[in-house]
Amino acid sequence: MKLPPNGLQRRPHGPGDEWVYGENGEKFWGSFGAAGLLVWHRPRGVLLQHRAIWSHFGGTWGLPGGALKPNEGAIDGAMREANEEAGVDPQVLRVMFSTVLDKQVWTYTTVVVEAMTEFEPVIGDAESVALAWVPLADVEKLPLHPGFGASWVDLRSRLV
Repeated sequence: MKLPPNGLQRRPHGPGDEWVYGENGEKFWGSFGAAGLLVWHRPRGVLLQHRAIWSHFGGTWGLPGGALKPNEGAIDGAMREANEEAGVDPQVLRVMFSTVLDKQVWTYTTVVVEAMTEFEPVIGDAESVALAWVPLADVEKLPLHPGFGASWVDLRSRLV
């Protein structure tokens, strides 16, 4: 098996790891929906993931997250994905709020948490090129995943 450029392996696909297609040709990852974790640490900013080029909207910055498993809630799924992709320990987090993007055939839940202690994220699989704490004022300077970019202004306003 050929490893991705960063040497980490891609996680095997499981139930829910497939594309869902909307009426106008849009495609969304996760047949049970998807969720991402916006981790905010007051002094450091927000934790962002630079997405591997082979991934959907590769080369952009977004949130650790991904497809939900069968019967998995959005908070649990977002926490699981952030742990797998970025080494985020759910025990150091406080859930603040969540938002849901409903596309009728698919939903994406952004779970916003505050990191109560400082930690260094660790790339856990091939989906990330980099992980970084980004000050709130600098997020919009990055090439953002379109979905995250569309929601960032509202999310930021709820953090400050």
